[in-house]
Amino acid sequence: MLTSSGNATAIAAQARRKIAWRILPFVFVLYIIAYLDRANVAFAKVPMSADLGFSEAVFGFGAGIFFLGYFLLEIPGALIVEHWSARRWIARILISWGVCTILVGLVRSATHFYVARFLLGAAEAGFFPGIIVYLTHWFTVQDRARAMAGFVIAAPISLTLGAPLSALILKANWWGLPGWRWVFILEGLPAILFGIVTLYYLTDRPHQAAWLSTNEQEWITRQLDDEIARKRNTDRLTLWQGLRHPKALLLALAMLFANIGGYGFVLWLPSIVQKLSGESASLSSVYSALPFGLAVLSVFFMGRSSDRTGERKLHTAIPMALAGLFLALSTLPNQPFPLVMLWLSLVGAAAYGWNPCFWVLPTLVLGESAAAASIGLINSVGNLGGFIGPSVLGLVAVRSNSFSLAVGFLSLCYLTGAALVLASGTRSERT
Repeated sequence: MLTSSGNATAIAAQARRKIAWRILPFVFVLYIIAYLDRANVAFAKVPMSADLGFSEAVFGFGAGIFFLGYFLLEIPGALIVEHWSARRWIARILISWGVCTILVGLVRSATHFYVARFLLGAAEAGFFPGIIVYLTHWFTVQDRARAMAGFVIAAPISLTLGAPLSALILKANWWGLPGWRWVFILEGLPAILFGIVTLYYLTDRPHQAAWLSTNEQEWITRQLDDEIARKRNTDRLTLWQGLRHPKALLLALAMLFANIGGYGFVLWLPSIVQKLSGESASLSSVYSALPFGLAVLSVFFMGRSSDRTGERKLHTAIPMALAGLFLALSTLPNQPFPLVMLWLSLVGAAAYGWNPCFWVLPTLVLGESAAAASIGLINSVGNLGGFIGPSVLGLVAVRSNSFSLAVGFLSLCYLTGAALVLASGTRSERT
C-alpha cells in the first residue's frame, strides 16, 4: 500500500502526464498551421514575384509588413488570455487568420499584397504570446522549458513539412489559377477548421478540466498558486512596471535582433538555395527543408537540457551566437553547394534552439499580469524583426547586388541578440 507521500507522488506524475498529452499535441498542431501560414510566402516567392512582377524590395516589404500588423495586438492578446478565455481568443485568431491567408492567394498587385499581409499579421497577433501565457496556466516552472519546446518545435517542423508540401502545390494549375495561389488558399483552410475545434477542445484553467481527477486538479492548482505567491513575495510588480522592467526590455531587444536574423533567413532561404543550386523553385523548396529538419532535433534537446540543469540564459545565448557564426561561414566565397547547405542547416538548428529556453526567462521574475504583459511586449517588439529582416535584406540585395553582404548583416544581428541576453542578468533556477 502506498504511503501518503507515495500517493502524492503518483497523483503529481499522473497529472503532469495527462496535462502534457492533452495540451501539447494540440497547441503543437496549431503552431504548425500558424507558422506555415506565416512563412509559406517564402516558398511561393519565385513564381509569385514572376507572375505579378514584384522586385526583391517589393517582396521583402510585403513579407515583412505582416509584422507591423502583428505588432498592434500582441500585448492586449496576451492579457486577454491571462484574464479572459484562452480558448475563445485562440479560436478567434485561428479563424480570422485562415481567412486572411486565403486572401493573400487572391492578390493582383503590390498594394493588394501589402494589405493582405498586414491584415494577416493583425489577425494572427496575440497567438504566440497567448499560447506562452496559456502554458504557464498548466505547467510549473520545472517543466516549462520542455513544454515550450513541445510547442515551438512546431515551427521548424512546419517548415520541414511546408517545403515539400508547398513544392507539390506549386505544380497545381486548377481552374486557371497558378500553383502559388493554391499554396495560400489550401494552407489557409486548416486554420479555420481548427479554430472551430479549439472552442470545444481546449480548457482554460485546471479547475475546469473534467479530464483531470479532483486530486489532480488540486495538485496542479496548488503548485501554480505557490509559484505565483513566491514571485509576489519577492517582486511585487504591476502590469505597467512589468512593461518597463529592464530585463523585459533587454529581452525584447534581444528577440528583435534574433528575429531580424531569423525571419530574414527563413523568408529568403528558398530563393538563396535556388540561386546557389540552379535548381527549380520546387526542388529548391525541398532542399530548404533540411535546415528545419535539423532544427527539430535542436529544439527538443535544448528544452530537455535546460529543464534538467535549470539553466536558461546560456541555453538561449549560445545558440543565438552559433546561428550568427554559421551564417557568416555560409557567405565565404567559392564554396561548393553541399558545404553551403551544411552551414545553412547548422544555422537552422541554432536559429530555433534558443526558443524554448528564452521564453522561460520572463516567467522566472514577473508575476502573472506583469509576465503576460512583458511576454506580449517582448514578442511584439521582437517580431518587428520580422518586418526589418526581410525588408532590409531585400533593399541590400537590390542595391548592392550581393546576398553575402545582406547575410553578413543578419549574422551580426544574431550576435547582438546573444550579447543582450547575457546582459539581461536574468537568473536561472536550479532544479
